[in-house]
This record gives sequence, structure tokens and C-alpha cells, in this order.
Amino acid sequence: MRLDESSDEGRTDHKHRVLSQRTPSVVRSIADAIVIKSLDLFFLCQPDGEVPVTGEHGFGLYHHDCRYLRGYELHLAGATVNPLAASAGAGSRAVFESTNADIRMADGRLVPKEAIGVTWTREVDGRRLELTDEIELANYGALAAAFPVQIKLDAAFEDMFQVRGLEREQLGASAGPVVSSSGALFRYEGADGIERSLAVRFDPLPEAISDRAFVFHPQLEPGAKWALHVQLALTERETRGGHDGTDAPDEPPDRPLTAADRHLPSWLQDRTTVVSDSVLLDAVIERSLGDLRILQSVDAGEEYFAAGVPWFVALFGRDSLITAIQVLAFDPDIAADTLRLLASRQGTKIDPWRDEEPGKILHELRVGEYARTGRIPHTPYYGSVDATPLFLVALGRHAQWVGDLSLFRDLRPQVDAALEWIATNATAHAGYVAYDSQSGLGLANQGWKDSGDAIVNRDGSLARPPIALVEVQGYVYEAKVLIADLFERDGDPKRAKELRQQAENLRTRFDQDFWTSDATGYALAIQGDGSTCQVIASNPGHALWSGIVNPLRAERTTELLMDERMFTGWGIRTFAEGQPRFNPIGYHLGTVWPHDNSLIAAGFRRYGFDGAALRIFSSMLEAAMPFEETRLPEAFAGFPRAAFGAPVRYPVACHPQAWAAGAIPYLLQTILGLVPDAFERRLRVERPMLPPFLERVELKRLRVGDARVSLEFRRRDDRVTVEVRGVEGDLAVEVDASHAH
Repeated sequence: MRLDESSDEGRTDHKHRVLSQRTPSVVRSIADAIVIKSLDLFFLCQPDGEVPVTGEHGFGLYHHDCRYLRGYELHLAGATVNPLAASAGAGSRAVFESTNADIRMADGRLVPKEAIGVTWTREVDGRRLELTDEIELANYGALAAAFPVQIKLDAAFEDMFQVRGLEREQLGASAGPVVSSSGALFRYEGADGIERSLAVRFDPLPEAISDRAFVFHPQLEPGAKWALHVQLALTERETRGGHDGTDAPDEPPDRPLTAADRHLPSWLQDRTTVVSDSVLLDAVIERSLGDLRILQSVDAGEEYFAAGVPWFVALFGRDSLITAIQVLAFDPDIAADTLRLLASRQGTKIDPWRDEEPGKILHELRVGEYARTGRIPHTPYYGSVDATPLFLVALGRHAQWVGDLSLFRDLRPQVDAALEWIATNATAHAGYVAYDSQSGLGLANQGWKDSGDAIVNRDGSLARPPIALVEVQGYVYEAKVLIADLFERDGDPKRAKELRQQAENLRTRFDQDFWTSDATGYALAIQGDGSTCQVIASNPGHALWSGIVNPLRAERTTELLMDERMFTGWGIRTFAEGQPRFNPIGYHLGTVWPHDNSLIAAGFRRYGFDGAALRIFSSMLEAAMPFEETRLPEAFAGFPRAAFGAPVRYPVACHPQAWAAGAIPYLLQTILGLVPDAFERRLRVERPMLPPFLERVELKRLRVGDARVSLEFRRRDDRVTVEVRGVEGDLAVEVDASHAH
């Protein structure tokens, strides 16, 4: 069947030269980067604490889509330090422990390697826009030591799209550094009318300054210590009115830093907590929720999860919504905030430059120089085919957890507009929601796999737009089912009936048009000429998650996803091995994404394939173990587990990354079988499961509606028992422990 009669022959590579590549083209890997973040201020560095002054890389100090600092090196007598350990578990604070290489002093004596201990403590403060460092040297040797300590700094004020290698041009003018006895001032006059500056202060003062290098000469007796305090302060100042592009960046919220800003445990205690007999599970859950705390950002007074550090510290419709869904069992409030924020920026007009249409939910909002001068369309950019149905899905699932219609009623105009956009889009594309970018710099692909080569045919050729993705039809189906329930509860049974009928009609047509054969299962997509992309990919797993899949096709769909061509032992790949364009380090053509696996596992459970879901939970949990601080990254390489003893890192993956951080909490909810029905003051626990290595899990103060409940799950042979340990408020807990596939 044909989705659109328009020709695609006029499209050019130039049309999509910027945004069709979501992954950055920087040279150096950031897989082992140490990351700290506070509000919209964040810093990435190497495990030794340094940011290389030369070369293409993604390390540095960032704020509002601008890399202020791109180089920060510490040298002892001209040599870099040797790293020993690093930790950034506190979120906004990191500690690095290093030591020296051999140092030849001016008098010819040798300070042997490992005689000097270097403790580097670093903290970012997003409210004050400051980075502060305390560098302490300790002489553990038997001889007095005297040698130069040098700090090298470089400030470039690069827009994020420059750092990512998607654009190269510097639009404004740099000034400085202006050097004084206490430090230096770097300034940048942006083409967007914003003056950005970075002031550096030292205590004690440097004894020599040359070429952005600051030199100190400590004298260290045996057993003595010497400390250097470094402060880097950022400012943004509007220098003139009027510009093309977005509004000025939001000011940091006028509030004191809370305990949660600095100490994650105090924030975690206010949410659902998990205690188990597995040190690994407890550590991964704490790290996951801690990462989500780090990624929380504020816009117009509403909190949301920024998509990921460093490339996507911004509001993303799809990413922020999916993450909010993943953690509804832990913190439903941020879903409400995210929905309100996205509703406030919902599309209102036809704007091809930004791929904006009335009722459409944004894809990405940027506030840097490139956006503010109209160089890129991210003010915001609306090139997402799935954010709009996911907006409705998140609203419906949030209501199931909180049992309240007030948010639905507040957002009723935006709900109606979103449903109208879905109807209009589907009518234009033979009944399926599809995409074809109209923007001169728009994304070529607009589903979650949005790199330019992500959607392909079985011969490896690229799909031709308009493209109707398999998972997007599932999102639309579930959106209509969930929103129908809210309309009915709000006294509009006629609208509810219409939506349910539309959903059922879509489900019937979907099975007829997207199913290809037992060999390839559901098509990845239907493309512009009506043909299907008959490849094996992970996307149909999202269709399982939504419930659109014909139950008669669910078993074969599950088998294809768990086949060795897809399942690596660490997780399900995005694309099956053996197909043209498969690449185990291809961004969307063979890597493993934790969030993808978490949704697929929930789909397995929805159709009763509990063993497959449990296998995904176990493999993802084990995959987290080798990563620093058990932090699952955005994606990792799709090599088979048997080939290596640990998952292979994807070089430029975001970490922390929001929906990767949400993966294990959501997988835990899935295997425990938590099904909320807060409108009826009820929590169902359906077919709870635990893997063999896990005997006990306790959830404390799980919120359902206005009530809180604590539950203990225990594995006894081949079954799991559930004990209600305490209930605060009016809530019934129903347990169905019947066996499934």
C-alpha cells in the first residue's frame, strides 16, 4: 500500500547534512569519562581529572549548550599525573587520586615515582555557575621535594553542535584571556547577543603566567602537604536585544541548594526504595536513580529528565517521556511536570523549518548560540514522529499510578490537539502515522532510531519516506486505549467509544499490513512506495510493549527477538546479525540499548512470555556490573557475550543517560509484576518472578494513588511469594501468582 504519492527524488544529502547524524564525530572516546552535573552545569574529564588541551574530544565544562572550557591540564614538572582511582558517585562532586612520574628537581635529585600523592576534589554548582577544585599534593617520600606545578587552561566557547562535529563555524568573537595576578578572564561575544565569560581564580596566586599556563612552585618537606584552590566562574549576559531563534536561556532557579543537590541518598529516601539480598541489584538501582537525579533539570518551573550527558543535556520529547514512564513506580511526580512542560511547548502552527505542526510534541529544545541565531531549527525542533503519541501514553500511564484526573483535565486542550495531529497525519499517510522531514536541516529519520542510516531494507538500501514505523503504530494504539479510559472516567463515554474503535481498527489493519512472514515477522516500517522494510530489528518489541500485536503473532515475535542473531547474551541488539548494514558498533544497526531492552521485556510480560523477560532482566543487570559504578550507558556494542568477558563500550555513548538509567528500575517493576489501578485503590501483582541469584526483594513505600505500600518478594523454589509489610492509606493488594510461558 502507498503512503504518499509525492516523489523523493528531489531530496539531497545537503538537506540532512546536520541532523541526520545524531552521534558525534569527535575523535576521542568518552567511554571512561568522569561526569559531574548540577542543574544545567556539567563537566566531563578523563579518569586523571584532566581535559586535554589539544585534539578533538568531548570533555570540558558545559552550560546552556556551550562548552566554556575545552582544556584543563595539571602537570608536575612538565609531566601529567598517573591516575589511580576516581569517583563521582555523589553526582555534583568527584574525587581523583593520582601520583607522580619520576621528577628530576633543579638540583639534580630525583623525586621517585609514586612519592607524591595527588588528591583532586572537584565540584560543580549549577546555581552559582561555578566549578571549584581543590588540588592537594602530599609528599610521602623521604626527601624534601621542590618542582613546578603547572595548570594549563583553554576556553573556546563552542556551541554543542560544533563539539559534536556537526558544524564547525565559530559565529562570535573570543577575547582574552585577560591575565591578572590572581587568574584570568576569558570572554566571548556571541552572535546571539550573549556575552559569555569564564573567570579563573587561584589561591595561592601563580608565580608565573605564560600562554594560558599558570605555574606554582611548592616546597614539600617529607610528610608535608600543599593545596591549590581553583575557581572557575561562568557568566551569561545579554548585550543587545533582538535576535533570530529561541528565547534567552532560563536563569538558574532562585533557590538554595537542597541536601538532595549534594547528597543523593537524602533524595532517594523520598522515593520508592529497594532492598534485596543482591549487592549488585541494590548498587545498580541506587546508581540508576542517582543518575536520574543528576539528569533532572528545570525549565519554566517544571522538572524533567535531560536526555544524557554530554550530547543531549536538553529537553527531549521522546527521551524525557519514556524515562518518566520507566520510573513511575519510583517517582510519578516528574512525569506530571514533564507532561506540563511539553504541553506548554506543543506545536501551534505549520512551520516547515522546525517541522512544527499544530498539536505536535517537540523533539528537542536547544538554547545555545546556534539555536538563538537561527542556525539550527531547535527552538524547539519538532522532528519526532513518536513524541506525540508517547505524550498521551505517558499521561495515561501516569493516571493509572496516581488515580487522579486533574492533570488530564488541565491538559485537555493539548490532549485534543495531540489526537487531532495523529488523525491528520494518519489520514495523509494511508491510515498510519508516518514522517518525512520538511526542514532544510531536519532529521532524516524521526523515530527513536533517528540516525540517517537506521531504517533500511533487506538489501541494505535506505527506506524512502514517508516512513511509517512499526513501533509508532503501537504507540498510537496504546495512546488511544489509555486516553479513552480517561475520557470515560471524565464523563465522555462517546469519545471513549470512538477512540477504542479507532484503536481496534488500527490493530486489525496493522496485523494485515505489517506482518511479513514467520521468517522476518513484523516489518520494521512501511515506506513511501507502500513496500515493507523486511528486516529483523528490535522495533517490533515496542509493538509488544504497546499491546498492538496480534496474540497469535506474539510467540514468533518473541522468538525472533531472542534468536542468537538478535540476543547477544547481554541484551537484544537493535538489528540482527547477518543482515546487510549490520554492525555491532553501528549506532542503531547492531548495538544494544538498555532502554530498548526494558520496553521489550515489558512487552514479553504483557503477552505472557515471562521467561524471556526474566532473561532480559538478568542479562541487563549483569551487563551493568563491569561498567564504572555499575552505570549502564546509552548503548554498548552488540558483540556476542561469548566473545568477551564484559560488554564492549560504545565510544561516544552518553553516560549518565536518562532512559538507560530508567532501564533497570523499569525491568524490576516488570519482573515483579506491578500493575497499578489507583482509580480503584488497587495494586495487582501479576506472576511475580525473581532470577535464581535473587532470593528476596523488598519495595518500601511504593506509591499508588494517595497510598503507600511496602512489599516483600521471596523466591521459594520455582515460585515467588509476596508479603504486604505495611500499607499507609486505602489500598488493596491483589496477587496473581499463576504460571506463564
